[in-house]
Amino acid sequence: MKTAKPVPQEVVQQVADYFSVLGEPMRLRILNLLRDGEKCVQDLVDVMDTSQANVSKHLKVMLQAGILTRRSKGTLAYYSVDDELTFELCNLVCDRLACRIEEQAKSFRAFSLASKR
Repeated sequence: MKTAKPVPQEVVQQVADYFSVLGEPMRLRILNLLRDGEKCVQDLVDVMDTSQANVSKHLKVMLQAGILTRRSKGTLAYYSVDDELTFELCNLVCDRLACRIEEQAKSFRAFSLASKR
């Protein structure tokens, strides 16, 4: 059996930090809105039920993590997803959760049918 090599602490910390950035529901909502392309802060605020300051705070965190990129045009800042693999990661997680929910639904249906007998 092959043994896993120890991973340096700084690598583990960077991976954990990346996942913690994606672990915030507001940031996932912002990412979803950026699926169709770049948007300015006001575009995001108009769609989300939160303040401009809150949206900007989350955009800054994702920008610093390298998930987003920022482009300025006049007084506006436009954000877009810098790494399309972020969407693939989210899709993998959603697919996995959907499979689990489907399996749970089968169990509930089986239990429901068994108790009707």
